[in-house]
Amino acid sequence: AKSTERPRILGAKSVRRPEGKKASAAPVRSGKGSDQTILTWRATAGRSQFILGLLMLGLATVWGRSFYLQQVSLDQWEKRAASRFERLSVLPAPRGRLLDRNGDVLAVSLSEHRVGIAPKVLDVRHPRLKQFAEILGMPLQDLQARVKGTPRFFYLASGLELTKADQIRALRIPGIELEQEFQRYYPHGAAFANLIGFTNSQDQGLEGLERQMEKTLRGANGEERLVVDGRSQAFGQKTMRLAVPGEDIRLSLDAGIQAIAYQAAQEAWRQHQAKSVSVVVVDSRTGELLALSNAPSFDPDQRGQLDATRVRNRAAADLFEPGSTMKPFVVAAALDASLFEPSTSVSTGNGRTMIGRRTIRDTKAYDRLTVTEVIKKSSNVGMVQISRGLPSATMYDTFTSLGFGKPTRLQFPAEASGRLRPWQSWQPIDKATISYGYGLSASLLQMVQAYTVFARNGDMVDLRMTPVNGPVVGTPIFSAKTAAAVREMLSQAAGPEGTGSRAQLEGFQVAGKTGTAHKTENGGYAKDRYIASFVGFAPASAPRLVIGVIVDEPTRQGHYGGEVAAPVFARVAGDSLRRMQMSPDPAVRVQPTRVGQEEGIL
Repeated sequence: AKSTERPRILGAKSVRRPEGKKASAAPVRSGKGSDQTILTWRATAGRSQFILGLLMLGLATVWGRSFYLQQVSLDQWEKRAASRFERLSVLPAPRGRLLDRNGDVLAVSLSEHRVGIAPKVLDVRHPRLKQFAEILGMPLQDLQARVKGTPRFFYLASGLELTKADQIRALRIPGIELEQEFQRYYPHGAAFANLIGFTNSQDQGLEGLERQMEKTLRGANGEERLVVDGRSQAFGQKTMRLAVPGEDIRLSLDAGIQAIAYQAAQEAWRQHQAKSVSVVVVDSRTGELLALSNAPSFDPDQRGQLDATRVRNRAAADLFEPGSTMKPFVVAAALDASLFEPSTSVSTGNGRTMIGRRTIRDTKAYDRLTVTEVIKKSSNVGMVQISRGLPSATMYDTFTSLGFGKPTRLQFPAEASGRLRPWQSWQPIDKATISYGYGLSASLLQMVQAYTVFARNGDMVDLRMTPVNGPVVGTPIFSAKTAAAVREMLSQAAGPEGTGSRAQLEGFQVAGKTGTAHKTENGGYAKDRYIASFVGFAPASAPRLVIGVIVDEPTRQGHYGGEVAAPVFARVAGDSLRRMQMSPDPAVRVQPTRVGQEEGIL
């Protein structure tokens, strides 16, 4: 028989019926639906927790990223944004001026403008582009071709004066930008060129004082932030840092005396068809450099056409064997050592003497000369006799104390030190030739500095480039008595009977020494190439100016220092003393020359 019991549903609870009771008439409900509800709720809760976890993770990621962007890499993103919508522009600082002792401007930077082009912004069909091209003085077709052929920003023109810059600014053409720049100008042109030097297109010093004083003259550039749109067109600006101008520098130079020296050098250069002429003028009381000129020179405002041979400051950079201009220092050392007196008679061997196998001669034969006459007549043989009693070490120490063999305090760019060999290496012939200015070399600056020892009371002053208030204490070299004695000798050397007679001045007694030296050539000396020089001071009774002149390789109208260099000294000294309003002495007159040719030379 078939069973009448219902099957058991898995997952449902069975209910036992009490004995003796009948089953309820209500239908019995299956447990399957209840179990599914519970499972569904559990699944839904699990998914919710999973989704919630994902949301929390996402929020945490967003929060973390936001914190990173806002706190950790804020600067980086600001810079990225700035690079897209901002452009930094340099605000150039004006360079300091160079002024002479009286405030006359020697070098100045003037404000100009340059034009920049942004090809991605500039529309070559812009209706006002033709006006822009006309302002610049260029054909419109050339301008359009340049813009089309250049994909990136470029500068089209520079050196625009303010009026043209204003005209371009008024056109308001997108893609055309104006920037300020400074251009260096030299009001005195070639007169100061070798000394002042010049700057490059970025207004940085390249030569001369412009280079030497760069740190002081150069200012600190400023910075401006330009706000640009997506096409790189500027529509706003904000100054971030102001430009700081460079400092002005007042120099010891006198523009008027410099003009005198330059004109005299130029005329001598042309007259004697020389390789070059240099003139240096110094205030003997202070060591202030008043003028330094070279011929030929150059125009510093035309820097694109420079000749390197004309740029060099020859008075500081070129070396020469001084010749007879060295004789007074040896005589002074001998006087200071009490070996001679100015009136001591010296044998000149009838114009010749032997050192080993070498013969030393004078151009004119003398029998005996006093020490004063040795200087006045410029006797080489007499100098050899005087130097015999001086130890080589004493001569060497005298020269080094006078600044030979080392640059001056001025420290000009490319300034030469000169050549002075240690005395231990001197042979007898070396000592002899050095006594009259051969076998060593010096610059004109060094010679002028050394001669201040005779223009003063035996003390030498260092050369200076900036003004000095009041007298300066120098370095003692010789006694005041010795300096006065040599000063008198130099007065006679520049008198009517001396080799420097053409240095005489109306109203002012002068003192100085001529020099004529063969130029070196292939390890020896050239027969027909000379350095003619004169170094002296004025007025001789109360010196104010020490002046040095060099004429390198004169080829016409003489070659001796007394012929070609002494007249340049006379002109520079006379005009300069008059400019300084020095009172002339009516009793001092130019006397006729009573000597023949110049000093003896090897």
